[in-house]
Amino acid sequence: MELGNGLVLQVRNGGIRRIHVGGRLRRAEPVDYEIHRDRVRSDRVNIDGDVLSYQPDHLQRVGLYIAAEALTPDHSYFEIEIVDTGELGTIGVGLVPKDYKLERQPGWFSDSIGYHADDGKLFKANGHGRPFGPKCHNGDRMGCGIKFDELDYEEGVRQNVPVFFTRNGKEIGTVMAPMPAGGLFPGVGMHSVGEEVKLHMDADWVNLEEDMLIDSCEDDWARLHDVRVNGLMLEYVGRGRSIADVGLAQARKPLTPTSHYFEIEIVDPGKNCYIAIGLAHRDYPKHRHPGWNKGSIAYHADDGKIFKGSGIGDPFGPRCYKGDLMGCGIMFPRDYLAESDVESDDDKAEEPERHRHEDDHVNDFYELEEYLDSSSEDEEWYQDGKEDGVKVQIFFTRNGKTVGRREVRIPQGGFFPTIGMLSCDEKVRVDLKPLTG
Repeated sequence: MELGNGLVLQVRNGGIRRIHVGGRLRRAEPVDYEIHRDRVRSDRVNIDGDVLSYQPDHLQRVGLYIAAEALTPDHSYFEIEIVDTGELGTIGVGLVPKDYKLERQPGWFSDSIGYHADDGKLFKANGHGRPFGPKCHNGDRMGCGIKFDELDYEEGVRQNVPVFFTRNGKEIGTVMAPMPAGGLFPGVGMHSVGEEVKLHMDADWVNLEEDMLIDSCEDDWARLHDVRVNGLMLEYVGRGRSIADVGLAQARKPLTPTSHYFEIEIVDPGKNCYIAIGLAHRDYPKHRHPGWNKGSIAYHADDGKIFKGSGIGDPFGPRCYKGDLMGCGIMFPRDYLAESDVESDDDKAEEPERHRHEDDHVNDFYELEEYLDSSSEDEEWYQDGKEDGVKVQIFFTRNGKTVGRREVRIPQGGFFPTIGMLSCDEKVRVDLKPLTG
């Protein structure tokens, strides 16, 4: 039965269930809310069918509802709809262990994680949240789930699971969280007078944007190191413990006059937002941020600096945060030809020997011995001094506005879009061929 606004009621086996089409919810199955009701844990929460409301005590403690069943691969997601934010809108949705204390919001203590409506912050086993998503208000839907299909099970090892949150059907972000013995249970916290939500334990979510992609977009990338491709998303999966743990993604094709610009959107800044966008020569070292080594240039989000073939950056533009768009492009000369920077064998033979090493140096992060060891993929490019290409202007943008530009020479073979990441949970959405730029 179609009700408009993408809302459908489906009648099946005598049970009625809300699903969304053209949005994010699907897989209608009849749900009996009375099943296992006696196993629900709650305090300072009034339960009226699927409506939860805050009932403060004289100490004004948090009210918490914990569902009867943990999330499973067959039931991996739930939602709440905010009916009333009350006085403060201190509503939290997330996952908690079964024995979680009932005077705590989801995410405040160990083995729990939560997204809070009043400030849009993510709380992960800590009473201090970090910026994560938008604030939520009356009528907004807040969802939480586990991406069980992305798990790699290892016997005898405590599992970390990808927990994701949504607002009005759109994914905000995914965070790895430990799975306690017994599983993770849906939790809803409230903490101010008048707060009321409608619980949808029967919700099921699917990212239709990713479902509609013809392929995983991995073919766009020539090399991926400690970076996972998920549709248009790049996710850092490295350790993030030292500068040697850089994750790198380098595009398969270089920028050209007909495709001269690309962008990334910071979907999740992770722990430190060590995200960099830039250009590098083909087969740039996989464990170096773009900009750190010769033949590369990059704008770094965490400090707003530009790095040009050195581990020491220069002040350049503003820092970038969640939701910001960072762009990079080349202003090619009008008479530029893609083949113009390819040297002939005769040209190489005439090149003065002294010129091959006069500019050689190593950035401050690495010693020469390590830089030129067998793990340094750009040793050949570095030693042969192939940086004498056509001069071009490299420009960077932030949210569609030009931050600045630098003049560099294109290395032989061209400049390839290159993205670096270095702290846990970082995630960016990439557009290698945006409509503007």
